[in-house]
Amino acid sequence: MDAAPFVKHCAVLKHEVLSHLLSPSPAVYVDCTLGGGGHSRALLEASEASSMVIGIDRDQDCIAAARDWAQPWRKRLLTRHGNFRDLGEILQECGHPRVDGILFDLGVSSHQLDTPSRGFSFRQDGPLDMRMDARQEATASTLVNHASSEQLRTIFRTLGQERWAGRIAKAIVNVRDNLAITRTRHLADLVAQTIPRAAWPPRIHPATRVFQALRMAVNQELPVLADALPQAVAALRSGGRLGVIAFHSLEDQQVKTFFRQQVRGCQCPPRLPKCCCGQRPQLKILTRKPLIPGSMEQTSNPRSRSARFRAAEKLDNWTPRTRA
Repeated sequence: MDAAPFVKHCAVLKHEVLSHLLSPSPAVYVDCTLGGGGHSRALLEASEASSMVIGIDRDQDCIAAARDWAQPWRKRLLTRHGNFRDLGEILQECGHPRVDGILFDLGVSSHQLDTPSRGFSFRQDGPLDMRMDARQEATASTLVNHASSEQLRTIFRTLGQERWAGRIAKAIVNVRDNLAITRTRHLADLVAQTIPRAAWPPRIHPATRVFQALRMAVNQELPVLADALPQAVAALRSGGRLGVIAFHSLEDQQVKTFFRQQVRGCQCPPRLPKCCCGQRPQLKILTRKPLIPGSMEQTSNPRSRSARFRAAEKLDNWTPRTRA
């Protein structure tokens, strides 16, 4: 058997996750983004001896790495290589359709960023890949070399909030007509040359937003999250907890909006005196505002600075509310 890869991971907001998700009784937890196992290990160490964690990840490296680090908990950790977009199906296959806690730690992992062959970062040159799941066919190179200028502009503007999105998209199309863009450094240099030097953002490389947008598009991160959140609520037992760590404002807004919808329940127009839709509140929000890393954590782990954690609790049976 090949040696398992080493997957470095520094769990972000670990204390906050435990304080909101940990149950005083034996429980089943789901780590939808296993990564290097930082949050899963914390849950296993802090929970009752009969508790277990189901770890899911799109990245086969993360599943393989768990063979080593999970040895002390091999009977309490169940790993699955898959996409949390299929959360309900995965939990059914594991024999645990109802669970007590679910965590999403969104975004890219340190292992993916720091491995040049994965193509997530321009710090070291590598193939323009960015796939979280290597079984997926389309890569960032596929998108860059085949999407239209308008499609690229929309991706950079929407997902990267890049001011120079149109200019960058046109530059990419002009270059690829003569030479395919297949390397991370090639794309990063092209973006840097396209944005006026005086307009470069402070403290980050000018290609950062473009790379972020491409990664999110290649892995369909926002649609996947939209599909997964309702499944997570459905899978929670009454009193179960759902936590989400987001690193992108669009992801955090999506989680915030979803939580509010689940708190409200009824979707009927305000003019109706009585609820007709029958939708009941499903969640109680536990974090009035998102929790962020403290100064010590941000100093020790600079990649945690943009993290935002929101948590909610599954409600028991409610009756439709009558409007006054």
